[in-house]
Amino acid sequence: MKIFASLARGSLIAYTALFFAFIYIPLALIAVYSFNSNPINMMTWTGFTTEWYAQVLGFKTTVSENALYIESTDQLVQAVWNSLMIAASTTTIATMLGTAIAIALYRFDFFGRRFYRTVMFMPMLMPDIVLGIALLIFFVNAGVNLGLKTIIIGQCTFLISYVFIVVSARLAGMDRTLEHASADLGANEWTTFRKVVFPQLLPGIVGGALLAFIISMDDLVITYFIAGVDVTTLPMFIFAMLRRGIKPEINAIAVMMLTFSFVVASLGLYLRSRQK
Repeated sequence: MKIFASLARGSLIAYTALFFAFIYIPLALIAVYSFNSNPINMMTWTGFTTEWYAQVLGFKTTVSENALYIESTDQLVQAVWNSLMIAASTTTIATMLGTAIAIALYRFDFFGRRFYRTVMFMPMLMPDIVLGIALLIFFVNAGVNLGLKTIIIGQCTFLISYVFIVVSARLAGMDRTLEHASADLGANEWTTFRKVVFPQLLPGIVGGALLAFIISMDDLVITYFIAGVDVTTLPMFIFAMLRRGIKPEINAIAVMMLTFSFVVASLGLYLRSRQK
């Protein structure tokens, strides 16, 4: 039995190591080759350089004429600004609505409650391309001009579900005896929510908001269908660059996006630890 237990433990450790290697080694390679001075074959290391980052950020560089120059740094800046504005708007709306829906479904019993809870999972289970086409058809038939507002509305339709799930999980683990104690001490419902419920719920709200923000920043498929011709987000900008081949500039942008996501995730973990 000890032999089988040792084999099981060894197999689990090996599987875990392979799993993390499969996920993180490609990311590490992107980071390494973003500093490769070879503009043609990025898998052939010819020297260390930071000029790809300088080019993306709009600084003058002396890169090879074979490199894929970003035609306009202003286009990249506008794409980043669009993504940040959309992510901030959708995160705010999705967090408010997702939290309210989670509280309503957890605390109140009404007709169709189970059906409504099931419906909240549907946007997450639906393929992105199906949801994107459905939203496009809806906006066109409704006579709504495609642009920033349609992207915000479209992303909110599925980001609310992510916030709802995270906040619902937090609600399920809360101790309701504290609310009863607050009521016994004379606090009204609003005071109980503000001083007892909300502080316990805040880590879930923060987690759901950060998840919604990152997903909004990375969304491509759904945004591609409902963006129109005048709005470009950062994922759409990168996708357009990829059509002309994988170049070092794309690696540099990817590394900056990874760094930004890491900072946001670290901030979320820090805020959650402060609430404990």
